[in-house]
Amino acid sequence: MDTDEVEQLIEAGIEDAEATVRPSRGAEEDDHLAARVVSPTFDGESLVDRHQLVYDALGEHMTTDIHAIEIETYTPDEA
Repeated sequence: MDTDEVEQLIEAGIEDAEATVRPSRGAEEDDHLAARVVSPTFDGESLVDRHQLVYDALGEHMTTDIHAIEIETYTPDEA
């Protein structure tokens, strides 16, 4: 799964999200990714809840296409 597809999944699954996805630094596999996600949906949410929203947006791809993902989440004000 390429980074553009992962970005599209995140943006479709989280309201008003802007996602930037790249291969994880030092990763030798295409299934190790890093994502930066900015959305007003994260306002008032804990870090764990923010990450869960990203995992929910990725759905079954987390078990089939993506082995590992580093996640950074921000509200627009934090970004």
